[in-house]
Amino acid sequence: MSENKELPQGLCEWLNGRDLESKSDTAMVLLTVTEDGWPHTAMISAGEVIALDRGRLRLALWPGTVTAGNMKRTGQATLVTVHDGAVHSIRLRVKALPDVEGARHPRQRFAADVVHVREDRAKYAEVLSGVTFRLHDPAEVLKRWSETIAELREEEAR
Repeated sequence: MSENKELPQGLCEWLNGRDLESKSDTAMVLLTVTEDGWPHTAMISAGEVIALDRGRLRLALWPGTVTAGNMKRTGQATLVTVHDGAVHSIRLRVKALPDVEGARHPRQRFAADVVHVREDRAKYAEVLSGVTFRLHDPAEVLKRWSETIAELREEEAR
């Protein structure tokens, strides 16, 4: 196990918002805490997260979800993903961003600063995958993801 304050370079590159088709079967888990103190899990895809650099992410969530509400209330989340043979638990300090006027796919967007990264590797085995799924309509979903990522990138340019 190793601990850092930045994303590993390879994971940062994987979360670059590009080549979404090759990442279309991979889900990450986004953990938050409910008002009554219980962990809350949600799945999030590569089309809803972008690493701006090793210390900053942008996330796009469906509006009105428990996860979005928890993040607004606490300002915290943990993103868990499998990459390069390890499980990465990424603690985030989050802040809601303004809505994008005229967004093609309205989302609750968040700026996230990486606070802590824990990388778990087993000495005796390689972690091959986390949550995986199959898209029902890949063309439609990949188009939406590309547009969502573009809107997350726009915030950085402002």
